[in-house]
Amino acid sequence: MKYSRIIGTGGYLPSQVLTNADLAKIVDTTDEWIVDRTGIKSRRVMAPDETTIAMAEIASKRAIEASGIDKNKIQMIIVATCTPHSLFPNTASSLQNLLGITATACPAFDINVACSGFIYALSIADQYIRSGAIECALVVGADSLTKFVDWSDRTTCILFSDGAGAVVLQADDKPGVYSTHLHTDGSYGNLLYISGNTSNISENQYIKMQGNEVFKVAVTKLGDVVDEALAFNNVNQSDIDWLIPHQANLRIIKATAKRLGLPMERVILTIEDQGNTSAASVPLALDIGVRDGRVKPGDLILLEAFSAGFAWGAALVRF
Repeated sequence: MKYSRIIGTGGYLPSQVLTNADLAKIVDTTDEWIVDRTGIKSRRVMAPDETTIAMAEIASKRAIEASGIDKNKIQMIIVATCTPHSLFPNTASSLQNLLGITATACPAFDINVACSGFIYALSIADQYIRSGAIECALVVGADSLTKFVDWSDRTTCILFSDGAGAVVLQADDKPGVYSTHLHTDGSYGNLLYISGNTSNISENQYIKMQGNEVFKVAVTKLGDVVDEALAFNNVNQSDIDWLIPHQANLRIIKATAKRLGLPMERVILTIEDQGNTSAASVPLALDIGVRDGRVKPGDLILLEAFSAGFAWGAALVRF
């Protein structure tokens, strides 16, 4: 039986930093108020000439370089994004061209599961590798949510950020990705969404969120799905080396760590200076943990995310 293993990680963040002090100049808020409720001190914002595709390209090149493989060995590209540069062609197809991957037998497609997108994309690529259909895949999470922020709405403008993260998966005889666990409950759709739709496109389409309700559901569902991942693999909480969560809210992250009995020293955190980069947040945090030496080969890591939809998921991975 084949398994999929992460053999390379990469990330990209725009250079423009928007601090809480900057936000306090344009909306009724303070650094203390934002940090207390979210744990965020600053976030990244794309330059006017940057795109989701461009961010994905840089993150992907870094992941491919880290993997050490020939880019033309990649047999599938999946981009998780809810903010594509265009409705079509899809982001993954454009990315394939930018990377110079010439094999037309390399399917490239997008999925939109908002902040949980990377976990879903990882699951799809893992299933293809396990089935023997492919040997190598590039999985990317990239979003530019600041384009949909209402900068007069202090409940949402403090949260969101732009960025991209990527991993290269390769077939292996030993388990890398042990399992993935995905869930959706569309009945919560009205609690977190972008206003408008594709039949009524306007320049005033903004993120809308009922924060308190989202928080309560997220804490419960994430706790349940991490328990599910551990039970499925007969793994104890103490076996987990690192929790790498979606970086949406520090209070949610702390609640999940507490559920796992993990000290915060064993949680990879990027939320303080990155904010919520949506589908990019999990691979970005993984890349930082790998590159600064905290995440080492052989470590057991638990990835998890929660998003609009509502959709949520977890993956147990041996790095």
